[in-house]
Amino acid sequence: MISEELLVEQLQASATQASAFQVLVDTYKERLYWHIRRIVLNHDDADDVLQNTFIKVFRSIGGFKGESKLYSWIYRIATNEALTFIKEKTKKLGISNTELQEKMIQNLESDVYFEGDYIQIQLQKAIATLPEKQKLVFNMKYFQELKYEEISDILGTSVGALKASYHLAIKKLESFLIEN
Repeated sequence: MISEELLVEQLQASATQASAFQVLVDTYKERLYWHIRRIVLNHDDADDVLQNTFIKVFRSIGGFKGESKLYSWIYRIATNEALTFIKEKTKKLGISNTELQEKMIQNLESDVYFEGDYIQIQLQKAIATLPEKQKLVFNMKYFQELKYEEISDILGTSVGALKASYHLAIKKLESFLIEN
């Protein structure tokens, strides 16, 4: 595998940009897809947001200064794209974020791309009740097994605050699952 520094160098050089971008897409597309999918829940929406993420990465790579890891920078873009997508969807449908989450959970149950069982559906329903920040932290820590330091780079939040958010998320999920 190519080093991150070399990949950035190749992405920023016009002669190697196209081939380097293909390497970037191949390297990150699956992890980014699942990160986005856990936010937007729908397969088609996740594909759209993933495509928008890569477009934004391609257009912005020239301005990447290497102050964070490339991986963290891309995840931050993907996270922001997914949150923007949800915000725009609620505005377009004229419903609240909570109503959209409920609608997305209902759609998840009939989504042919969702392979979860009853317990997975219940967990997704529980996660949908979390505030946005706790949901992001939980998904990144639990499903993607990111370290707090990595999540801190992506979300721009202190490790202490992330640990508190994760702990609160776990407590809320536990009580939701016990009640239901």
